[in-house]
Amino acid sequence: MELLLIRHALPVRLELDQGAADPELSEAGVAQAQHLADYLATEAVHAIYVSPLRRALQTAIPVAERLGLAITVVDALAEYDRYSNEYVPIEELKATNDPRWQRLLDNDWPEREETTDQFSDRTHAAIEDIIAAHSGQNAVVVCHGGVINAYLSRVLATPDSTSFFYPNYTSIHRVLAARTGQRQIITINETAHLRGTGLPIGLYGR
Repeated sequence: MELLLIRHALPVRLELDQGAADPELSEAGVAQAQHLADYLATEAVHAIYVSPLRRALQTAIPVAERLGLAITVVDALAEYDRYSNEYVPIEELKATNDPRWQRLLDNDWPEREETTDQFSDRTHAAIEDIIAAHSGQNAVVVCHGGVINAYLSRVLATPDSTSFFYPNYTSIHRVLAARTGQRQIITINETAHLRGTGLPIGLYGR
């Protein structure tokens, strides 16, 4: 089967005094999601799965509507920072030289609710369950940069990581999954649908 791991579109900045920040898509993010839906319109997709976080669900909705498919929410696809009280797009941190940008570069972040290994095990198991349910079919999974990093690091047999590369907004990462357990990466950071639109693509340009 072919697995399409897709990062959510650009959300708004959201910082709360308490409670979990679960931002909706920005205006640019809504446009990104629509371009994604147009790009996937001719794909043979049999199922769509999504993280429970708002930015992922709102990205998946235009795709599901265009393909005429229902959306299945999988809690275990949530990002590692799902309970954080702030969400600031990394591009904003870099542009303003926010101290949190330097902490990111130094890999110096506060303790999370789960370890990197626990996060990797959780998301890997969820994605493998989706693969097992769609033998011979194609499935879209709309999720997060950390989830994509964690899964692809397993496929590449590198140390578990949530940040070994940067997935662009609405980027597609295709994996061929065989019944034998073999996993082959076909594309990484596929963003042809955003080229020439003037919309932000991610940390490294438009």
